[in-house]
Amino acid sequence: MRQVAVIGAGMTRFGKHIDRSMKDLAREAIEGALRSAGVDKEAVEAAAVGNAVAGLITGQECIRGQVVLREMGIGGIPVINTENACASASTAFHLAWLYVASGMYDVVLAVGMEKLFHADKKRTFQAIGSGIDVETAEEFARQMSGEQSAGAGESRSVFMDYYANLARQHMARYGTTREQFARIAAKNHTNGSLNPHAQFQTPRTMADVLATPMIADPLTRMMCSPIGDGAAAVLVTSAEKARQLTAKPVFVRASALGSSQRHSEGEAGIVTKVARKAYDMAGIGPQDVQVIEVHDATAPAELLVYEELGLCGVGEGGKLVDDGVTALGGRFPVNPSGGLLAKGHPVGATGVAQIAEIFWQLRGEAGKRQVPGARVGLTENGGGVIDGENAAAAIHIFTV
Repeated sequence: MRQVAVIGAGMTRFGKHIDRSMKDLAREAIEGALRSAGVDKEAVEAAAVGNAVAGLITGQECIRGQVVLREMGIGGIPVINTENACASASTAFHLAWLYVASGMYDVVLAVGMEKLFHADKKRTFQAIGSGIDVETAEEFARQMSGEQSAGAGESRSVFMDYYANLARQHMARYGTTREQFARIAAKNHTNGSLNPHAQFQTPRTMADVLATPMIADPLTRMMCSPIGDGAAAVLVTSAEKARQLTAKPVFVRASALGSSQRHSEGEAGIVTKVARKAYDMAGIGPQDVQVIEVHDATAPAELLVYEELGLCGVGEGGKLVDDGVTALGGRFPVNPSGGLLAKGHPVGATGVAQIAEIFWQLRGEAGKRQVPGARVGLTENGGGVIDGENAAAAIHIFTV
């Protein structure tokens, strides 16, 4: 397998883009990536395009990547469409990496795109909620929400109930507090205030977060990722070609993708398993990572990922928060972009947006949110839920 590098990244601001089509959003992100890389669209030899719910929101199925790329003059090349819930874009990147690593192509585009806003908000929540086993959907909703079930899947995503349930379990077992979850949300909103691509750009305090309406106990609104539209793109090349095109390539040291499976109680879950695989591929451990983007669909989700990635022991995530370890300036800065909580979560775009952030961080191009001297970065992106864990999980490790 060849060494692979990222040489360009682009993305839209995430947010409510009612008057913009997915073609328009994707065009902005792709043109930004090409401009960043200093190459023309004619150089692209293949593309992998991630999207989760266009079929349910707009009706566009089957050829989502082709209709978007052809509109902007990119055609004739292989275009792979990836749908893997919230991990759709990171799955697209995994395929782009594999195309280049295998030696099949030298320049490949990875794109993530989504439009979630719809006049009928119930339609949006139902589309997001399709990322579970639909044959057991009623049982899933009942187990997750209990007495809070009213509104799940209609006025809020059923995943908020899922994460609220995990949060309550963690609080009961380890003494984790809602204040610790609020600190994560405040951290990410404050980081988002430094990111021009973020959906929310207002600094927040723990008190601000706790004062917002309750969505699913213990989650207040600011502890939950918002609905959003947007797109992100990166350009992937062989390391040899990257060195010809830029003085600042960012190398892909690991690209690991996995899916949930039956396992015994106490056995490591999918995120931990994929993380171990990624660390092995990269030849590093969690202690070597200097900047991290994780799938904070809710504030408790970020805390759980601290433990799954090995940044701390099981049950110790709250202490990391209290000690400022994951804040900008801490030992493991997590979600300097603002994460899903503030940057936003157009689900099919999220994975590549995380990679774009790490690309900018490792090149020293992240502006006011820059992690000084960062040379090793990691992204963690989950998608869907089956039997209490992510249906898909993708972890990527990058270095300069």
